[in-house]
Amino acid sequence: MASIQLVTENLFRVSLSSADLSTGDLSPQQPEKIWQQIYQEAQTAARDEPILASFFQSTILDHQSLGDALSYHLANKLASNAAPASMLRKLMDRAFSTDKILQAVAADIQATVARDSACNLYLTPFLYFKGFLAVQSYRAAHQLWQEDRRSLALLLQYRISLKFAVDIHPAAQIGSGLLVDHATGLVIGETAVVEDCVSIMQSVTLGGTGKVSGDRHPKIRKGVLIGPGAKILGNIEVAEGAMVAASSVVLKPVPAHAIVAGVPAAVIGDARSREPSQTMDHYFKCD
Repeated sequence: MASIQLVTENLFRVSLSSADLSTGDLSPQQPEKIWQQIYQEAQTAARDEPILASFFQSTILDHQSLGDALSYHLANKLASNAAPASMLRKLMDRAFSTDKILQAVAADIQATVARDSACNLYLTPFLYFKGFLAVQSYRAAHQLWQEDRRSLALLLQYRISLKFAVDIHPAAQIGSGLLVDHATGLVIGETAVVEDCVSIMQSVTLGGTGKVSGDRHPKIRKGVLIGPGAKILGNIEVAEGAMVAASSVVLKPVPAHAIVAGVPAAVIGDARSREPSQTMDHYFKCD
């Protein structure tokens, strides 16, 4: 039985990996397919680790859909005296019943499994990866911000920052197919834009250059890879398919498919693939 389950899961991964991750565009059926896989993996995990059976039951197996389970999970993670789980659950239910947001959730899970070498189950980012959980919580806060419910949106931002050590302003614009790996210390400012299929490592700042108002944060285009500890400051563009090397401080626009490194960052060559975010190749040659 276990071998049949493994074959089924492997076949499922192959079919999901054929989705068009370069655009972050998944079919309308994809969230349901990913949910079925998560559910099956939770059943297996509950059998393999009985001491956690009640956790898998309440978090996954008691729910009917990806959105329902995610809203339950995040509401309990982010709950506080000011924002009890019952209140947050209603907000999360609204967000994750929206097709566009649910598609983004599915694309983010798929991106994580496809790009993170430490992740071989769809269940893993859903339950344990704080980068994934922080971004999905942001999506609910962003919906509130767009509806001009800004106090609630900022309260969610505050809770996300405390719980996950990730600070994303709810007004920021973030696409789908996003991998936030490790996540600790990530900061994304109010007017930042992150397009589809971007990969971001820990301790990254997409910030301003000082006390400047208006449009003041970076614009990260499709397929970009941002290495650990990188700081990208000001209203500048990191163009499609570029790579920002670890610990770089970027103060000027980055051309498409270029590698930048250093403090301050400078172009040191061309990326080794069209979309570094997909290959997760952080290597660059120092002359």
